[in-house]
Amino acid sequence: MSTRLAERTARIPWDSPTVRVVLASTFLAPLGVPLISPALPVVRDAFGVGDAQASLLVSAYFLTGILLSPFIGALTDRIGRQRVLVGSLLVFGLTGGAIAAAPSFEWVVGLRVVQGTAAAGIFVTTVTLIADAYEGAQRNAVLGANIAVLSGGAALFPVVGGALVAISWNTPFLLYLVALPMALVAWTTLDESVGVNDRRGFAYVRGALSSLPAVDAVALYGAAFGLELLLFGSIVTGVPFLLAAEGVLPVIIGLVLLSVELAAIPVSMLNGRFAERFTNEHLIAAGFACFGVGLSVMWVAPSVAVVAAGAFVFGAGLGLSMPAIDAAVSGLVTAEHRAGALSLRNSATFLGRATGPVLFAGIAATTGYGPLLLTGAAIAVLSGGLALLVGRVVRRRRVPVEEVDRPARGV
Repeated sequence: MSTRLAERTARIPWDSPTVRVVLASTFLAPLGVPLISPALPVVRDAFGVGDAQASLLVSAYFLTGILLSPFIGALTDRIGRQRVLVGSLLVFGLTGGAIAAAPSFEWVVGLRVVQGTAAAGIFVTTVTLIADAYEGAQRNAVLGANIAVLSGGAALFPVVGGALVAISWNTPFLLYLVALPMALVAWTTLDESVGVNDRRGFAYVRGALSSLPAVDAVALYGAAFGLELLLFGSIVTGVPFLLAAEGVLPVIIGLVLLSVELAAIPVSMLNGRFAERFTNEHLIAAGFACFGVGLSVMWVAPSVAVVAAGAFVFGAGLGLSMPAIDAAVSGLVTAEHRAGALSLRNSATFLGRATGPVLFAGIAATTGYGPLLLTGAAIAVLSGGLALLVGRVVRRRRVPVEEVDRPARGV
């Protein structure tokens, strides 16, 4: 494993082999859902199933991440980051490519379950590798670059998937095979990985939970869950239905959603600079404030252009809060439980993604999406205020795990 670097500036070390491998691996992660979203109707028709069955390609993919991420964290801390990342890339590529030759829809869903497990491994190990190697504002900077790459892939791959599915239903799945050479690069480039914790299974998970300060953990995992709940409930689900009811064309809706990523990318890249001046709880609170402002703008928006502006503000909130949450979680524990702590964050993230669409769509059936956006805005602002309050209380009562002379610390 790479040794922790002493440098604490917000510079992103682009010449680092670890950074290059992590960012390249992260770029493949949006292949999981954004790539195949445009293909869902075509897959549905190819296998003669209904909309609800076709949606299993998304829900089955996230379900395993919710349930199995803590055990992936245990494996990562026991046998090492490199081995888990390489194995995850191999399984991700092989199962994704195998879907192209699946003989039935049941096979497709089964392969997606396994692939979702591998995707959770990629998410956990890439962030853990960054947290192991960097600290302070530089950790925020590299985590910000990681989120920017993730957002870039999420913006690009729906277009790629839409183009490939025009050839045939299974052509997009062949793109997953690019993960195989990436696994070889990770194996030959990363330092030899060693385990840092011998505990297994539930014993490890209990140890990881007991190592986390309770108030911090609840606040950070709650923030991770709430962020994804708002993103997938209001933006990914609510805004398209809201605009479609007004007769807005799908291509315009796609451009509105793209504005979220266009804001998240540059703000994420600047997260390290922000962390030189502000604590992580300040960045998280600012992010949730952006969610509140963005959702409020979309609620009162008189035109599609104003809705896009609100979505842009929401995306800026993602760039502020997502790297800060990971940086704060990384600083709560020592290396022997770091993958476990980040894997629990991954479970909270995937739970928010899976819950958001169902919850918002269910409530909107009664209230409509307009009032729901306003409610989401109020919750976001309250959550941001709570992040500041909890962070202030925590700083008064404890010393951080890492004795680092830097401002980017706290909830």
